[in-house]
Amino acid sequence: MKILLIHQNFPGQYKHLAPALVALGHQVVALTCKVKEPQRWKGVQIVPYAIRGSSTQGIHPLLSDFETKLLRGTSCYQGAMALKQQGFEPDVICAHHGWGESLFLKDVWPNARLGLYCELYHLSQQPFLNFDPEFPSRTPDTDGLRIRLKNLNNRLHEEVMDAGISPTRFQASTFPAEWQDRITVAHDGIDTDLVRPDSQARLALDDGRMLTRDNEVITFINRNLEPYRGYHIFMRALPGILKRRPNAHVVLLGGDDTSYGARPPKGQTWKQIFIDEVRGRIPTPHWDRVHFLGRVPYERFLAMLQVSTAHVYLTYPFVLSWSLLEAMSAGCAILASDTDPVREVMSEGETGWMADFFDSEALTERLSALLDDPEARAGLGRAARAFAQQHYDLQRLCLPKHVEWVMQLADMPSRPPRD
Repeated sequence: MKILLIHQNFPGQYKHLAPALVALGHQVVALTCKVKEPQRWKGVQIVPYAIRGSSTQGIHPLLSDFETKLLRGTSCYQGAMALKQQGFEPDVICAHHGWGESLFLKDVWPNARLGLYCELYHLSQQPFLNFDPEFPSRTPDTDGLRIRLKNLNNRLHEEVMDAGISPTRFQASTFPAEWQDRITVAHDGIDTDLVRPDSQARLALDDGRMLTRDNEVITFINRNLEPYRGYHIFMRALPGILKRRPNAHVVLLGGDDTSYGARPPKGQTWKQIFIDEVRGRIPTPHWDRVHFLGRVPYERFLAMLQVSTAHVYLTYPFVLSWSLLEAMSAGCAILASDTDPVREVMSEGETGWMADFFDSEALTERLSALLDDPEARAGLGRAARAFAQQHYDLQRLCLPKHVEWVMQLADMPSRPPRD
């Protein structure tokens, strides 16, 4: 079978699926704007395409988001046409459609079956919009219009989607009811054989100090340090945490950019904004126990989880972070926000503890109580790892489900594009 994968940051969510399909004897081609030259990766033929065009100056603000997706869609269409002219005819196309790349692929190959990675459908009501009153919408009068147009990419894809796959029930539930009978819930999977507890783990800090399981280590992870993942709440709890825990080291992982939500004021970063807010309440000897590691290689990320005494995870009602499931697989004792995505994978008192997202004082209290209770931490860590192994194991559960989904997709009738 001939399979085409589309992802602007390939391999992305196809990191494990693509080589697995190659190993089964399928011809797998990836079309992406990430690379400049053709190459091979684990048996996958990677074909580049270039994004042509640029955003229109002065375009209506409600159209600017869709224009970027249209530019990617038409550029990917040109790349697909070049592939077709070389004789490539995929049986199945799998795409993460969030950036618009796959908008016109059924116009190139109307008989191919299109399977979409359904990450999120944007909703305008609470708690999806204006969940955090500290950061209200800047355009409340037109929020409904903006969200509807933001979903234009989703809606156009729905017309040609033969099947979808979503990593969590929460994420799948954001899509309209008429989509959901075509969406399979199957997580990308966690390599629980790799991400596991290690009593001998060591985490080297940037100043040369070394943390081990003998230290009290509080960990916090964002892709980028920002409000959508509760960075501001954690930072506001930090003065109390450091005062209550005189021997604790606090290790934060994450970049300085913005992944989700509104950007900070021009020339600033969310990271520095909230450092500046709390730094005056933290004596320098305490601040010396706070370590911002930025973005790190996966091995260092894993070591961070393995030396963690207690791990804090906070999120808006949004896409669930892989890092939470990885922390569970590593056997971490976790204190997380009591929000919908978390409730799907964690049970209060069984696989972790929870606190109200907005209550930094409760976060401090519960975290300190968790750190004072080694028996509770050990039990939570064991249960969290067992849950991750039972429901999210990559090789034994999730990857086979994704492969099966692709095979079922190949047997479906194709939905051609509509006028």
